[in-house]
Amino acid sequence: MAMSDVVKRLFLGRALRSERLGDQLLPKRIALPVFASDALSSNAYATQEILITLALGGASLYAYGPWIALAVVIIYFTVVASYRQNVHAYPSGGGDYEVVSHNLGPNWGVFVASALLIDYVLTVAVSISSAVENLGSTIPFVEEHSVWWAVGLIVAITLLNLRGVKESGAFFAIPVYFFIASIFIMIGAAAVQLAQGADLQAESADWQIIAEDNFAGAALLFLLARAFSSGTTALTGIEAISNGVPAFKKPKSRNAATTLLLLGVISMSMFAGITWLALRTEVHVAHLDSELIGLPAGESQKTVIVQIAAAVFTGMPWAVLVIALATAVILALAANTAFNGFPVLGSVLAKDGYLPRQLHTRGDRLAFSNGILTLAGLAVLLVIAYQASVSGLINLYILGVFVSFTLSQLGMVRHWTRHLRSEVEKSERLRMQRSRVINSFGLVMTGSVLVIVLVTKFTRGAWIVVVAMPLIYLLMRGIHSHYERVKSEIMHVDRELMVLPTRVHVLVLVSKLHKPTMRALMYARATRPTVLEAITVDVDPEDTARLQEDWERQEIPVTLKVLASPYREITRPILDYVRALRSDNPNDLITVYVPEYVVGRWWEQLLHNQSALRLKSRLLFTPGVMVTSVPWQLKSSELALDRDA
Repeated sequence: MAMSDVVKRLFLGRALRSERLGDQLLPKRIALPVFASDALSSNAYATQEILITLALGGASLYAYGPWIALAVVIIYFTVVASYRQNVHAYPSGGGDYEVVSHNLGPNWGVFVASALLIDYVLTVAVSISSAVENLGSTIPFVEEHSVWWAVGLIVAITLLNLRGVKESGAFFAIPVYFFIASIFIMIGAAAVQLAQGADLQAESADWQIIAEDNFAGAALLFLLARAFSSGTTALTGIEAISNGVPAFKKPKSRNAATTLLLLGVISMSMFAGITWLALRTEVHVAHLDSELIGLPAGESQKTVIVQIAAAVFTGMPWAVLVIALATAVILALAANTAFNGFPVLGSVLAKDGYLPRQLHTRGDRLAFSNGILTLAGLAVLLVIAYQASVSGLINLYILGVFVSFTLSQLGMVRHWTRHLRSEVEKSERLRMQRSRVINSFGLVMTGSVLVIVLVTKFTRGAWIVVVAMPLIYLLMRGIHSHYERVKSEIMHVDRELMVLPTRVHVLVLVSKLHKPTMRALMYARATRPTVLEAITVDVDPEDTARLQEDWERQEIPVTLKVLASPYREITRPILDYVRALRSDNPNDLITVYVPEYVVGRWWEQLLHNQSALRLKSRLLFTPGVMVTSVPWQLKSSELALDRDA
């Protein structure tokens, strides 16, 4: 086995047969951490982003925090209820792309797909950057090298996902459930202490926030809208379950809908609890450390979760570290939601011809390996470009999510309206009407949030996403047009292609008279062509004369034709000769036999076959010409056989 295969098996495990695809299906207890880790982890920064935005007007604006959190909860359950309709109506895994394509048309479906692809990449970048930020709040070394820690985490999660969905899901289940338990234990411990009259205060409770301005009237409304749009980052990841329905065990739709409901209850309970504790312990955070009066010199402000944990578990630094680690791990694993959603969506798009076909195929471990690697590469580029800054990346986030949310709800409204026209059974009509009401309400709510997000975040980075979505849309349309053109060219068989060529003119390339040349000549003769010629290029007159002498001495029964080359080129004289034959006899079929060495070491390939490769690459563009490689295995090729064995 080759060393590359040994390394591959070490990290990814043995290849799985296609019939074992059913073994990779997930029960609800594993599907929840696999598909919901993104939505659960967003609780680690959703509250913090609300408070940072409100802090622009000073700590007094924190009074609006509970109302903003309530609005986020309402939106969250609206979207959950809406997507429960989606997973029942469209269980094939296309998610928003399939819903929109079927009901609004393929162009709108591709546009939604572009938004989702961007969102998945941002999910990885934001989640990993936030994980490193939380870990850096307790470990200074991590904070000092945040970018490379983020890149390392992306690489680690990529390797885990390449091992397969079920195996990576089982690995991720423990830390996801540990995070859920640790947050609820923290909330419960705080509730008990407050009920006993304890005074819980965050370390930043007495710090002052330098307000950017005195917000009032329309400016205040805009700031509150902006804080709300930041808080809606808690909704990211909900759509992943609708894209991942095929990965669930049967009954797929019912299990996916149940998992979606569990996600909503758990996630919003955590969000409400964290927000309540942040306001109750008087956590103060700002966009910049310099905006906090009281922050010790040389220190960076800690994240909201870490400050809450320190207030609740006073005198227990180990408990604070556990909360920080659990939060960092869940944020790192939140990227796993994107690593499950992006490859599946990419596979569906590739099957429909909107992305390269390579994204549709499964790898050795039955995972969509090419999609996983593509997502990882794009996320690494973003993390490096933004230096793992959550505040910088968060402004690009969420816009794509609400584009897909809104168009998906509109598509579902049309879906139910179309089915109601033909449905006559009363109970079924009532169910469809109820579903349409749910999706209509979801359309109004998500559309409103989309407008708010677009207005409040456009100048702060969202414009990049606004520009990127049409560009990706045009790219996918271009790929689709290319595939359609190729299909139209090759699909219909002309009768002319069924007519045998007038003659078959075979050319065997000769450089020297040796074993590879003799094999090519014998193979060509065995095909019994109409015309058989051996051709050589006169680059060195002495070598050419020696070849002709050897040819006559061996009495080879094939004509040797010498092509002149005054400029010592090899490729051009052969191409000119082939084209001249085609011009004189356009109905002839020309076959060129090229002797090639087969070697066992990669560096040997660099020393051989270069002229043959150049010639073949040029001949491929010549109509009516076939190119046949005739291999000659050198002894070193046995090394490759041994490695494969």
